[in-house]
Amino acid sequence: MIKFNYFKKQFAICVTTVIGLLLTSCAAVSDTKVLYFAHSLPTSHPVHKGILDMQSILNEKSGGKLQIKVFPDGQLGSEREVLELLQIGSIAITKVSASALSNFAPEYQLTVVPYLFRDDAHLWRNLEGEVGEQLLSSGSEYLLRGLCFYDAGARSFYTKEKPINSPDDLTGLKLRVQNDQMSVSMANTLGASATPMAFSELYTALQQNVVDGAENNIPSFVTSNHFEVCKYYTFDEHTMIPDVVIIGTKFWNRLSGQEKEWLLTASKESVVKQKIYWKETIAEQMEMLKKNGVKFFYPDKKPFQIKSKPVMENLMKDPQMKALIDKINAN
Repeated sequence: MIKFNYFKKQFAICVTTVIGLLLTSCAAVSDTKVLYFAHSLPTSHPVHKGILDMQSILNEKSGGKLQIKVFPDGQLGSEREVLELLQIGSIAITKVSASALSNFAPEYQLTVVPYLFRDDAHLWRNLEGEVGEQLLSSGSEYLLRGLCFYDAGARSFYTKEKPINSPDDLTGLKLRVQNDQMSVSMANTLGASATPMAFSELYTALQQNVVDGAENNIPSFVTSNHFEVCKYYTFDEHTMIPDVVIIGTKFWNRLSGQEKEWLLTASKESVVKQKIYWKETIAEQMEMLKKNGVKFFYPDKKPFQIKSKPVMENLMKDPQMKALIDKINAN
């Protein structure tokens, strides 16, 4: 478990030094505080648009006394590097996939369990209820406090040579997955050969046949240009992994009660618009993908659910995880 592995990457050290000398992640200008918010998505992404709403709402509610400065496009590092910068207090806020947080706070493994959430309504009932609050607070032990969840849709398989209409079609395929144990277990259990790698390396890996396909949501499939290589997208929707907006506890603990209220309110209110941006983006991108020769497939999900069930059963051997899964299933 990684808790305080701050200086693992040289890049993180360099960025920390530069920011420490030239900026300040919670810079005070007269009575104004500015929180630096770094993430890895392009500015066209619906999650970035939600972050800009959060920025605007916070400025309005605080009367400009508490502000956010956004650094998109991985300007300050990858998801993992930025998480480490949050832990040492060089950056205040970031947005990461909940699966990335599972390497820091074990409770987030729940979000990567295949077919745990029945549909969007079931997902959001849990994320915006007791289970969600428990997850958001669980990272505090590792200096990472959650503020809210953003919609990141459902993840599905996309491939180069053939569509995936049943789990049998995955047999023998090398599939890129995220670098967390749950994602690896999910792909292997379904019959594929899980191949963890950095998302930034995936386009070349697809071109050079290092992997046969991958799994992600539609916006990531588009913004990465993977549709240029993979023409088969199968809506098996095996996981619904949200994005999480988190603040380093070193900055959270410096905020006054009023400032915390402003920030929490702004983050949660921005979710409403971010969900709208997500749906609008999906509709637009589906049309674009069709024009670029991508073929969509909608298989029966039941065989995928049955074959992937051991992933959930294995996690439920942990009493704490079982209690959370039972709570989700009952909601």
